[in-house]
Amino acid sequence: MKVALIVGTRPEFIQVEPVLKELVKRNNIPLLVHTGQHYDYEMSRVFFEELNIPEPDYHLGVGSGTHGYQTGEMLKKLEGVLLKEKPDFVLVFGDTNSTLAGALASVKLHIPVAHVEAGLRSFDRRMPEEINRILVDHISDILFAPTKTAVNNLNKEGIFNHVYNVGDVMCDSLLQNMDVLKRNISILNGLGLSRKSYLLMTVHRAENTEDIKNLKNILYAVIESEEQIIFPAHPRTVKQMKVYSLYSMVKKSNVKIINPVSYLNFLRLLDNAKKVLTDSGGVQKQAYLLKTPCITLRENTEWIETVKDGWNVLVGADKEKIVKMINEFEPKGKQRNVFGDGKASENIINLLDAFLDNEEKSKLSEEI
Repeated sequence: MKVALIVGTRPEFIQVEPVLKELVKRNNIPLLVHTGQHYDYEMSRVFFEELNIPEPDYHLGVGSGTHGYQTGEMLKKLEGVLLKEKPDFVLVFGDTNSTLAGALASVKLHIPVAHVEAGLRSFDRRMPEEINRILVDHISDILFAPTKTAVNNLNKEGIFNHVYNVGDVMCDSLLQNMDVLKRNISILNGLGLSRKSYLLMTVHRAENTEDIKNLKNILYAVIESEEQIIFPAHPRTVKQMKVYSLYSMVKKSNVKIINPVSYLNFLRLLDNAKKVLTDSGGVQKQAYLLKTPCITLRENTEWIETVKDGWNVLVGADKEKIVKMINEFEPKGKQRNVFGDGKASENIINLLDAFLDNEEKSKLSEEI
């Protein structure tokens, strides 16, 4: 079985790691294609080094740009790779432009596509990620859903065939790295932090970074809280803070801006934080798994289980709500096993093998 794995962003590097390990364990060396959507050291290379992900077989070097430009460049370059390599299957992950381009390039060439993390819905079509999810789910041959909720979302859209609740591959990655995560806390020592003495914050979505009112509300709220805030700032967020003349003000406050950190160091910061404020989907899920209360800087979430179980609260960019939840939010519920048991990657490869085996049998019967 020749499998091509298409990735391009930090969440996808995390998601692909356990799938790669499972394939290698079965003596299947996959074709790894990096679109280059995330490309600098902090956003890309450090993840490959830390997670022991092998060098990509192809690095397309697409880089940043508008959604249309980025997706179009990826489509052109991916088509060439797929025509040359002729994989039996393509796996795409998540909801980025790399996900959409990988799925489109494959189906146009009649190569079966599997979508890992299928069925997520925020029900907000203003989010480019939501459009990507919907399109990829409707053109994929196999849909690997991380939760029962995701399966239900697909069924409501009329998608029933080859839909499987396999668990969450990001959960696999976290569980596999838990010992290393707990063993080394040098990132805390380097920042002069002690356990549960600070709040962690990430802000990167366009709805918050490109809207000056939203960005101001979030920053003014955390400054007003007077809590110690550790803020690994996305390059786009830093750029916008400078555009809106907010950067210097924040630097002089209780908010400590640091460069983006590696995957494991981020998890260490998250595990030891009192609370996290974020507009990231992946961080909401990681916070739930690490039992860190999460304040989500969005009006909706695709990880509704974290809200239902009381470990995540949605505040949008409302300054008063943010301050209130910083001061008052205390989870009341208990975590459930909603993201699987750490065997999502194993489930995925088993199902791929079965799918291809059935395809071969169908071809043989047609020939007979």
